[in-house]
Amino acid sequence: MKPLNNLFYLAVLMLFTLISKQSFAQELPFKSGEEFSFFFYYDAPLLGKLYAGKAFLELDKTEEKINGNSVFHAVGRGNSIGSLDFFYKVRDRFETWFGESNIRTYKFMRRTNEGGYIVEDDVLFDYEKGKAISRHAEKDITEKVQDLVSAFYFARTLDISSIPEGGNFPIDFYLDDSIYTSVIFYEGKEIIETRLGKFRTMKFKPMVVEGEVFANPYPMFLWVTDDKNRIPILIKSDVIFGSVKAELYKFKNLKYPLDSKIEKKKKKKK
Repeated sequence: MKPLNNLFYLAVLMLFTLISKQSFAQELPFKSGEEFSFFFYYDAPLLGKLYAGKAFLELDKTEEKINGNSVFHAVGRGNSIGSLDFFYKVRDRFETWFGESNIRTYKFMRRTNEGGYIVEDDVLFDYEKGKAISRHAEKDITEKVQDLVSAFYFARTLDISSIPEGGNFPIDFYLDDSIYTSVIFYEGKEIIETRLGKFRTMKFKPMVVEGEVFANPYPMFLWVTDDKNRIPILIKSDVIFGSVKAELYKFKNLKYPLDSKIEKKKKKKK
């Protein structure tokens, strides 16, 4: 795997990789037609707020069946914008096909171009053989493994009610012919305000590896709506020279009402 020195890609990675081995909820928190749009921006002392990219997630139910299973088809797209697009063009596209009943990933497609670094791959997940088969390799997998995009949807189905504040759980996901394992800490509930308004949220802290970009192993925070939809509305990553943030700015076709949003009280007329 190429060293993660592209901050835009890191933010996309943060968005897609909250998975665990907790119990699976019976009621899906999403439906076909759901869409999300995110802004990515740098926030540094000398530069201020610099918008760097956008990311989009779209989910559809397909007529296709894989191994007799009805599947969803999800597409994640990311691209650089503004001055960054001139100096360091990013065009990322990830697609996944996962089971409607078991949220198990069956196919994964990656097409990325990050400043001229190009990766194209197609992966089939064969659970009978316990293998992920890509263009370049075969990798042993478990029944719990997720790809970069299916992980996002799988995470939203999990029942975390038994995890106490300060508790943690392991994660694993497949990318670039490797299985990555990390730990996610549950930080408790918090009210935050974004461009979409004020929300009741659940806060998580994923563990990452120290290196060229990250100054410590726990610099990232993820805020997810505290309602049945469980959608990420803000992601923040502290880096050596500031922070990177991803913020939800548009959504459509949620399955449930956005009950976590705190509506402003109307002033009574005198």
